[in-house]
Amino acid sequence: MGNCWVTPVDSRSPSTTRPTSPGTSKLNSSGGLSGSSVGTSQYSTSKCLDEAYPDGQILPTPHLKVFTFAELKAATKNFKPDTVLGQGGFGRVFKGWIDESTFLASKTGNGMVVAVKKLDSESMQGYEEWQSEVNFLGRLSHPNLVKLLGYCWEDKELLLVYEFMQRGSLENHLFGRGAAIEPLSWNLRLKIVIGAAKGLAFLHTSEKQIIYRDFKASNILLDANYNAKISDFGLAKNGPSAGDSHVTTRVMGTYGYAAPEYVATGHLYVKSDVYGFGVVLLEMLTGQRALDTSRPSGQTNLVDWLKPSLPDRRKVKNIMDPRLEGQYSMKAVQQAAQLTLKCLGSDPKSRPSMKEVVEALERIEAIKDNKPKQSKINRSAQPTAHRHGQPPPLHHRSPLHPKQDHDTTTAGPVGHAHHHSPIRR
Repeated sequence: MGNCWVTPVDSRSPSTTRPTSPGTSKLNSSGGLSGSSVGTSQYSTSKCLDEAYPDGQILPTPHLKVFTFAELKAATKNFKPDTVLGQGGFGRVFKGWIDESTFLASKTGNGMVVAVKKLDSESMQGYEEWQSEVNFLGRLSHPNLVKLLGYCWEDKELLLVYEFMQRGSLENHLFGRGAAIEPLSWNLRLKIVIGAAKGLAFLHTSEKQIIYRDFKASNILLDANYNAKISDFGLAKNGPSAGDSHVTTRVMGTYGYAAPEYVATGHLYVKSDVYGFGVVLLEMLTGQRALDTSRPSGQTNLVDWLKPSLPDRRKVKNIMDPRLEGQYSMKAVQQAAQLTLKCLGSDPKSRPSMKEVVEALERIEAIKDNKPKQSKINRSAQPTAHRHGQPPPLHHRSPLHPKQDHDTTTAGPVGHAHHHSPIRR
């Protein structure tokens, strides 16, 4: 498992220092980033960090392994098609196998499973997001953030290596098709959104108030025990400077999840992330996608369609995912609906902080009374509109990929394959 070590550090924001230029990357004796702390096993060490710092920490330097292209080629069986976990505008994500102690490639089925994201060499936007992933996720350590284990930069080849998330994305579990997809229970849904909320709260309470900027169901990945971890930090930004309420930036993200003030003005607030979280809460409650063009006119945008129902107890019951019938108390649902409504507030100042969201969700999770009698649901009778369509990006993610990317797997960081582009206004 490797040696366990931890060194207390201040919760400072990741620096904006870029990785070393191609061809000049320096490896230390352990194969790690020059100047970074690398132990016998990065993965074992990161697990130790989670145990020692359950509330997370920001490392003073990236704790990453620098892989060679040959190593990752071997780990993924030469990037064989049958190892593809997903793909998008950024490129493809492959399943690979490495030795947990040495991080060298191992035989298929042996060693530690990893997810390897390979950049499309023609994608300049992907290059910027690759740098953001290394700069942010390389230094962030929290139980509810996906672990970035290392990277590769050789000539035009840019790759990222992550821990493998066995149960794929929340999006796939909520909206996926096929007999292999089991509906998530009420208790599991609460567990997942609480974990994701803790991840966001950690980012927001760091010194620089890191803004995630693309919170959505496809970026919430699940391990074997349904522990939620936020992935894809390609759009993350440091928050406003002291005295400022927001940062002004290009509008990027995904329609249906992006906060209205951000889409309209380019003003990005820490609480713009809270709006996106509210959209995911609404998806969790209703089983409906944030944006679905197959739904009737007036129902395409989930927030526009169902937000007006949230203050009304009777209407809330009617919009709940029928697959959850008999699993929750109306008290819990009503409180969840009220929390969702607050997160979706038009004024960012009126939205709760993510710390307050975590506390509210934990109170809801503790509610056990007045649970209705369990009843069985004929799944074939449930609404199917949410199973079709995919939230489109704020515009085409790349001229080379004019169509919206789709989840193609039930395991691994498919969310990492997504690519982001600015909105067309």
